This record gives sequence, structure tokens and C-alpha cells, in this order.
Amino acid sequence: MTKTSFRDLHKPGDPFVLANAWDAGSARVLAGLGAQAIATSSAAQAFTLGRPDGGTLSRDEALSHAQDLVAAVSLPVSGDFENGFSNDPDEVAQTVKLAFEAGLSGISIEDTAFPDMGARDFDLAVECVKAAASAARALPGDFVLVARADGVMNGDYDLDEALNRIRAFDKAGADCLYVPCPGSVEDLKRVVQATKKPVNALPVGPLQTLTRSDFAALGVARISLGSLLARSVQERLIANAGDILGKGLFSTCTPAGSDLVDGLLDKGAAK
Repeated sequence: MTKTSFRDLHKPGDPFVLANAWDAGSARVLAGLGAQAIATSSAAQAFTLGRPDGGTLSRDEALSHAQDLVAAVSLPVSGDFENGFSNDPDEVAQTVKLAFEAGLSGISIEDTAFPDMGARDFDLAVECVKAAASAARALPGDFVLVARADGVMNGDYDLDEALNRIRAFDKAGADCLYVPCPGSVEDLKRVVQATKKPVNALPVGPLQTLTRSDFAALGVARISLGSLLARSVQERLIANAGDILGKGLFSTCTPAGSDLVDGLLDKGAAK
């Protein structure tokens, strides 16, 4: 049986779920539950280090974390690599090379100008994607480059600007386009219609009520979970620990059984 490549999973109208993990254990549990591919999450990784999301990780930290997930499972792993960890196109290209050497099957690059936040200038954002795409095509193996336009989510520009950017990122060589939190379902539809290449969607905000079938009908190719699962775990931690530490109540905790967790860890482990 031929193994499906990471690139081949990206089918417009037949989206797969890219399950973002935060450590080897969560990656294996997700694989054991049937995930087709795993991804890092910059926010989730930052939480494990006691840091907030947004430009608080170094490239070396992201690469080391990615290697841990790659070693943990037999599935393709993609990296959430923020803005490529530099505003220099040459350094963004170097990030692509290092990510491939770490065993990743692809990465996403956003157009945020860390560490100062705000959006990168349009021309610089396009140059960074172009450099990343050129580096990806020069690699000795396949590598899926996702270009993100994060300005709508971050309040830096409107949807029309986001559409201009993903069209430019498309021409610059990105393999998949992504506008996190575009707004409404109609806004997501406009994103999908702006390119013939695969589009990634994030099921949060108004889009969280959609099902996989709904995303498929819109033409989405990939549904990444971002920090959704990690934040859900944090929500339960806060609620359960709040009951225990604040009220002296233990009954609201509903832990997963050891047999269930151990079984999924074994099922999802790299073979």
C-alpha cells in the first residue's frame, strides 16, 4: 500500500485535520486517535515553557521541539514557525533548510514582524515567501510551504489586504495559503476563491461551529487546530485546579484511565 505524502493530503474540498501537539505524548495520543498528520503550535510550545504566545520562541527552540515530535510518531509533521524567525529573507530561507533537516514535512510562515509585532511591509512579506519557496524547491525532498496572512487576526489590515497578500504569496511560490480568523463563513469563502492552491482554515471564532463537511463544501483543503487543543487542556487545568485549590473539591476532575492513555501512546508511537 502506497503511503500518502504530506502534500497529497492537501485536497481542496476534502480537507484533512492537521492536529497540533505540544509534546511527544500529545503527538502520540493524537496519532493513536487517527490523526493523519501532526503539527507543532508556537502558542502551545510557548505555554509549555511558561511563556505567552507571540514571538517568544527562538528558532533553535522551535527546531528542537519539532525534532521531538518527528521522533515520536510515524506521521508527517509540519512546523508552526511563526515568521521564519527573522525579517531577513535570507534567514527565512535558512529556516526552511533547517526545518527540512529536522525532519519536518513542511512549515508555515506568517507575515508578522516579530519582535515588534505589527504586519510586515507588503513587499518584504512577499520577498520572505519568495525566498522560503526558493529554498524549499532546492531541497532534496518534498516540503510544503504555507504562507500566512495574519493581519486580519491581529488587527493590522483588513480582509481585502489579506487577499492581496495571499495572491502575491501564491505567485511567490507558496504551496498552501492561510488567513487565520478571516471573520465570517463568507469571508473564508472569499479566501478560498482567491487562489487555486490549497487553503488552510482554523476552526475558531465563527468558524468553530462548522463541521469538516462544511469546510469541505467551502473548498478548504486543510483544517489546522492551532492552539485549540492546547488551550482546551489549559481550560480544564484552570477549572479543575480552581475547584481543588479554591474550593477543596476533587470530584469535578474526570481523568482518563491509565489503560486508555497507555494504549493510545503505544498505538501512536513511531514504528
